[in-house]
Amino acid sequence: MMRIGLSHFLAQDGVISICGEAANADAAIAGIESAHPDLVLLDLALEGRSGLDLLKDLQRRFPRMPVLIHSMHDELIYAERALAAGAKGYVMKQMEPEELRTAVRRVLAGQSYLSPRLRSKTTQSERSAALAAPVTPIGSLSQREFEVFCLIGRGLANRDIARQLHISLKTVEAHREHIKRKLKVSSSTALNLLAIRWASDPLSTPPP
Repeated sequence: MMRIGLSHFLAQDGVISICGEAANADAAIAGIESAHPDLVLLDLALEGRSGLDLLKDLQRRFPRMPVLIHSMHDELIYAERALAAGAKGYVMKQMEPEELRTAVRRVLAGQSYLSPRLRSKTTQSERSAALAAPVTPIGSLSQREFEVFCLIGRGLANRDIARQLHISLKTVEAHREHIKRKLKVSSSTALNLLAIRWASDPLSTPPP
C-alpha cells in the first residue's frame, strides 16, 4: 500500500516516472538490473535484510546510480550512516510529502539532499562535523555494531546474525559486548530488551 501510494504521488509530478518497485532486497536488485533506473528510493526497514546493508551492496553493483533514503528513522542517527554508505540524500517519512518530491528532483539533477532541519542547524562547513559526532548513545556505535544492534532488535539469535552478516559467531558475541559497554547495559537480557524497544520506536533514546 505504501509503495503504491508513493508511486502515485511521485508520478503526479508529470516529470517523474516509476519503472519498478520491490518488497525486499533480492527483488530490488533484480528490478534494478532489469529497469536501470535513474534513481532508487530506498527504505531502511526491509524484510530479511538491513537497508543500510543493501545500500552498500547497491553502491558496489551500481556505483553511478544515486540512492535516496526515505525512512521513519531519525535522520540525526541514520543520515550520517546512510550518507557514509553512499546515499545522496535522506528524507524522513514524517516530513511533508512535497519535500520528498523536492529531494527526488534534486538528486536526479546530480545534487545531494539534506532536510531543512539539518540545513538550518549547520552551515555547509559545519555539517560534516555535526553528522560525524554521535548525538545519542546509539550514535556512538560503529557501523557493524549498529547493524548487530538492529538485528538483535528484530529478535535474531547470535547464530542468525552471524549468518546474515557473514561473520563468525565469536565476532557477533564480541560486538554484543562492545554494544553493552557503549550503551551502559549490564546484561544480555537488558541489551535484548533495549534493542527490541529501539526497533519498535526508533525515535527513542536509550537511557545513559
